[in-house]
Amino acid sequence: MYLNQDILFARMQVGGIFLGILAVSLLVRQWMMRRLAKSAAGKAASFAAVLREDLATPTLLWCLVISADVLLGLIELSAKAERIGHVLVVSFLILSLTMVANSVVMRTLQAYGERHGVPFAVAGLSRTLTRAVVYGLGLSTLLAFLGISITPIWTALGVGGLAVALALQDTLANLFAGVHILIERPIAVGDFVRLSAEEEGMVSDIGWRTTRLVTGANNTVVIPNKTITAVNLLNYSMPSAEMGVWVPVLMGLDADVSQAERIALAAAAQTEGVLAEPAPAFIADPGMVLTHLQYRLSFRVAQYTHGGMARTRVVQRILDGFRQAGIPLPEVRRM
Repeated sequence: MYLNQDILFARMQVGGIFLGILAVSLLVRQWMMRRLAKSAAGKAASFAAVLREDLATPTLLWCLVISADVLLGLIELSAKAERIGHVLVVSFLILSLTMVANSVVMRTLQAYGERHGVPFAVAGLSRTLTRAVVYGLGLSTLLAFLGISITPIWTALGVGGLAVALALQDTLANLFAGVHILIERPIAVGDFVRLSAEEEGMVSDIGWRTTRLVTGANNTVVIPNKTITAVNLLNYSMPSAEMGVWVPVLMGLDADVSQAERIALAAAAQTEGVLAEPAPAFIADPGMVLTHLQYRLSFRVAQYTHGGMARTRVVQRILDGFRQAGIPLPEVRRM
């Protein structure tokens, strides 16, 4: 009878310790989550907001696992069983921490890249490299905890990597070209570019082997990364996304140039997509020739894709204005 009471008391004591540790860890978790919530107030894409969202569920599991690890040391188990339990607990913590770290780093980089226009943070290749580094560190930590030497693994990878490098020269060339693109930044996700081979479109992704362009017809052009670094490339988004557009303005020799200038500038000002600053300019190009007057109307648009439609609308308004004002157009001389 006394033995049963002693066993019951011991079990109640162990259970109380387990619940006490669990309660303390949950209180610490609640305090930490409140601090993160306070730091993230009004900042949906901040590091604190990302960290709070990614830690919400894992921290509950960590509280349970840590309490369970303490419980394993309190109950009577064989040394082997206790060691196995401890290894499982720590391995779970390392793996889950690695997964959380990967999520936090990826989301933080994504938010930072979109907010500050950093191409490395939003490209597919950068996400792959970042994921490889984070999981590589987590795996190395787990192997070190398990007492597994990683030196032979690195040696085997080095020997095998040489054979793989010889077999995958083209793939590796594209991989390093992708890294070169991210570091040198000739293009970035969201830029509108044109290659010397006449391919043009908006960069939708820079992957580990290819770069993808979305064309004006809403098709995707897949280009090897080494091609991007090997050919002449025109980036319409550098140094800024704004682009200069011009249209020729031709008039007869008897035209009133001042009136034509007012009509042309008004046409640009009334066209959607034409930027007010810097202001459109009416420029002699070259001005007066033997058969007609030749000027140029220059203006800017927010990005390359707006240029074609803005140019069309401006030309239509100039022609309508010239016809209404009676400004003569150049005469076509027939041979």
